[in-house]
Amino acid sequence: MAAKTGGQTAKVAPSSICRDLHLHFSSFIDAFVDFSVSGIFFLQNPRSSDAVPEIRTHYPSQDRLVAVGDLHGDLPKSLQALRVADLIDPASSRWIAGSTTVVQIGDVLDRGPDEIKLLYFLHRLKQDAASHGGSLLTMLGNHEIMNIESDFRYVDPSALVHFENWARWYEIGSKMKSLCPQLGVQPDIFRGIPKLLAGIRDEFQEGFRARIAALRPDGPISKRFLSNNPTVLVVGDSVFVHGGLLKDHVAYGLERINQEVRSWINGLSGRRSPSFVRGRDSVVWLRRFSEESERKCDCSMLELVLATIPGAKRMIMGHTIQQMGINGVCQNRAIRIDVGLSKGCGNGLPEVLEIKGGDTKEIRILTSNPIYRKSRMYESGLRDGDKVGLGILLPENRIKRVEVKA
Repeated sequence: MAAKTGGQTAKVAPSSICRDLHLHFSSFIDAFVDFSVSGIFFLQNPRSSDAVPEIRTHYPSQDRLVAVGDLHGDLPKSLQALRVADLIDPASSRWIAGSTTVVQIGDVLDRGPDEIKLLYFLHRLKQDAASHGGSLLTMLGNHEIMNIESDFRYVDPSALVHFENWARWYEIGSKMKSLCPQLGVQPDIFRGIPKLLAGIRDEFQEGFRARIAALRPDGPISKRFLSNNPTVLVVGDSVFVHGGLLKDHVAYGLERINQEVRSWINGLSGRRSPSFVRGRDSVVWLRRFSEESERKCDCSMLELVLATIPGAKRMIMGHTIQQMGINGVCQNRAIRIDVGLSKGCGNGLPEVLEIKGGDTKEIRILTSNPIYRKSRMYESGLRDGDKVGLGILLPENRIKRVEVKA
């Protein structure tokens, strides 16, 4: 590079520019890669990172709390669900909900093609919400745990193309950063991953390699977008967990569960996930309180578990699809919010749970009748004015269901 000084042309070494501006250069490259992958431009502070110093488990009661179920790689349906609760602007998809706190219960990954787009969108929406005094809290589900362990049984093949694209741009960014010695040697994201994966068809090889690189412990995507997600969350008197909690989980420690899962995702404790997120009775796989029929829900065990968490009155769960929509059983002590929203996993009616009023609770299910009219249940004979969702089966003292436009 050359610069004129007093009529003379002086050469300026690139390394001297890097010495003064290397953090800004790195931040610019990160923003360039983000935009190339997602179409979203993130303003970067070159002297900060996305990492949160401490993962948080407990939050105070909120004036307005919204719970959103499993999204499974379907961005359009996810946007519909957020619009049902007036959380985002219909045109720009930016946050319009003020100080509202939103909890997304996990399972953003698998079954749909839009996983990376959805991760980036939720990341931006978190920043947007915080700038308006609100919060978007995203959690871990069993499908996040599976993917970090490279268990890709439920991957939508079209999603692999997006991971290939991400890896291509990430490597371009690394090569650009390598031009600046002050940034050090850039890591090889494919380190340790075989060139040829056994049992994988040729056309999917690069997609699976990119997915492993992105999502394994200490992978760039898992570390950035998933490591700060809690596995268990308590907001006021509501306990959120993807699958469910047993007394042994509470005794082990909710904060301890969150910290140990986070350490694992950050690559600090080996490749195998902690035992409490593995197996049918783990916190992300449990179904004892989410069987759709109330008689199959172990209400007495649920009461015992809630009694061990100070102030807890209800457990809000995803994971198990509720064909009849969001519902509550055990006197609304167990609320199940997975409606099988994704086109790859039921194509259910977008619904969200709303809890208003701080300590004086008003609990409602927000649903959209125009979308509902397109559902299989409507086609099978429901008419305008009929009860919807579990309103068909349950008495009026259940959770109030409110129709809204999306």
